[in-house]
Amino acid sequence: MAKISPKKTPMREQPAVERVKNNEEVPYGYSPEEAVIEAQRCIQCKKPKCIEGCPVEIDIPGFINLVAQKKFKEAVMKVKEKNILPAICGRVCPQEEQCEKQCVVGIKNEPVAIGRLERFVADYERKQGELEKPPKPKKSGKKVAVVGSGPAGITVAADLARLGHKVDMFEALHQPGGVLTYGIPEFRLPKEIVFKEVNYLKDMGVSLYLNSVIGMIKSIDELLNEYNAVFLGTGAGLPWFLEVPGENLNGIFSANEYLTRANLMKAYLYPKYMTPMTKGKRVATVGGGNVAMDCARTALRMGAEKSIIIYRRSKNEMPARNEEIHHAEQEGVIFQLLSNPAGFHGDQNNWVKEVECVRMKLGEPDDSGRRRPVPIPDANFRMPIDVVVIAIGNSPNPLVPNTTPDIEVERWGNIKTDLATGKTSKKGVFAGGDVATGAATVILAMGAGKTAAKSIHEYITTGKW
Repeated sequence: MAKISPKKTPMREQPAVERVKNNEEVPYGYSPEEAVIEAQRCIQCKKPKCIEGCPVEIDIPGFINLVAQKKFKEAVMKVKEKNILPAICGRVCPQEEQCEKQCVVGIKNEPVAIGRLERFVADYERKQGELEKPPKPKKSGKKVAVVGSGPAGITVAADLARLGHKVDMFEALHQPGGVLTYGIPEFRLPKEIVFKEVNYLKDMGVSLYLNSVIGMIKSIDELLNEYNAVFLGTGAGLPWFLEVPGENLNGIFSANEYLTRANLMKAYLYPKYMTPMTKGKRVATVGGGNVAMDCARTALRMGAEKSIIIYRRSKNEMPARNEEIHHAEQEGVIFQLLSNPAGFHGDQNNWVKEVECVRMKLGEPDDSGRRRPVPIPDANFRMPIDVVVIAIGNSPNPLVPNTTPDIEVERWGNIKTDLATGKTSKKGVFAGGDVATGAATVILAMGAGKTAAKSIHEYITTGKW
């Protein structure tokens, strides 16, 4: 056996000084030659732990072995046996905390770059032309309504369509994809890729209805009159705020609004798209997750002279992926760590002009396992800013629970769900993804979708709840 390289095959990317001036994707992806070299680092374990780390249980050694043999088309079909969104997951999933964390090669060296290889095979297929059409299964005569076209809804729809069930998907916005479309920036996930992978659903016979706000145009009870089951994959679209003085000043946005304007409504293409967006010269983003990194990096591309992350813990406690933090640092994002906004100050026209922060220190670990931030007395300071983005988390939109009183919700508004089956408290209604767990990752939402699809199939074919 050839000696294994201790490090992953590097992935080329746009230089930081260039990419902050455009919205094109940052990493270029592997060439076929680079993909084969990386695939050959996989030692094809007899008991592959990487599969255990994958929420949708992709045959990881199987597809990587095909890449190593230059059988790229067969490799992508191997991935698609379990994952209908390989081009998306290869870009945005936290492989370093899931499949790659379990990689045996990673015990002594860097793990195999599973995510980069998944992205490669999906991109290879797309660049060859049309995606291979899925086989048409025998129709079951059963109908399922899927509410929401994000990662969980897409996965449920695909798995049920494969089993021959008729699936109708309802999306509240004017484009499909959920958070993949409105929340993740173009430079991290090109929308062309999202729409091509969603179109694969249509080839499977799934019907997609846009601008359809369930809870307004139809209730869940009305859907149950038409369909054998309903799946709720409506995500977590209700933003959290700090609830500090001055938070209602002009120029202060939730991350949802800021990213939706930039991504779904294409403010970055002004004046081709006339989406209004306050750009700001000094933009502060509050938070330390991937969404905060997306906002801070978007601000630079919208013309900010300074983009500042305000985070109440240290860099070590940031929940964002290391890759996202690294890219933000490369692009010049300023990290104001161990700081927390205590309030905002405005000018005579009620536009924000300063953020007042309190300095923090780290105390004992809290329930998350991270050290708890503790305010330092008499250590407040002010920074001039003209736009603020609050990126500290989200809860599910309450519209469906409010119009369906027999669906139980938990403390933060999550729909109460049996995570082992996806069942809610209402017969015939299933849920999964962020609406059940709160904001999490794309691949975890997809895993929940696969779980729910199995349960839905059992329910509509046996009638047993």
